[in-house]
Amino acid sequence: MTTTATGRTDAPTRREQILKEAARLFAERGFHGVGVDEIGAAVGISGPGLYRHFPGKDAMLAELLVGISERLLDGGRLRAEESDGDARALLGSLIDGHIDFALDDRPLITLHDRELDRLKDEDRKRVRQLQRQYVELWVAVVRELYPAAEESESRTAVHAVFGLLNSTPHLAALGRRPMEDLLRRLAHGAFGALAR
Repeated sequence: MTTTATGRTDAPTRREQILKEAARLFAERGFHGVGVDEIGAAVGISGPGLYRHFPGKDAMLAELLVGISERLLDGGRLRAEESDGDARALLGSLIDGHIDFALDDRPLITLHDRELDRLKDEDRKRVRQLQRQYVELWVAVVRELYPAAEESESRTAVHAVFGLLNSTPHLAALGRRPMEDLLRRLAHGAFGALAR
């Protein structure tokens, strides 16, 4: 979906619809198990009609994986700006934002796990670069909140929390609100273990 300057959310563009369905289908059946005709049918256009929006499946995969990495980093930076230097508020906001991603974009988590190696080198490097920056944002706030923890412990805790939150494609559904609440408590508990 696109958000206008007034904050109003518009219906998804055709391009966004294509990406959403491509992510779902790639996650369900694998990148090579899905043809452009199937993606087109899922959004009500012919397979060849997709080429008006994307040069091919490789471009869709790159836009999905680079795009979600950019969104997570941009969202994290925005949360940092909005926190006004309150590290506890920032960590809570980062956790909440990542939970939203983990619950709303489950196909992208599966896609990243299975298909990242299919990206062209430059796209894969871009994803890794964005991910490192996102991790560093989290590590900085965790180190501020838990200064007695070694840097390696803080970094390990961040990666462990990502693993926890990104496990949502493999979890039984509890319903949105109970799942959010449980993931939030688990993430805060994991970071709390750094306290001395």
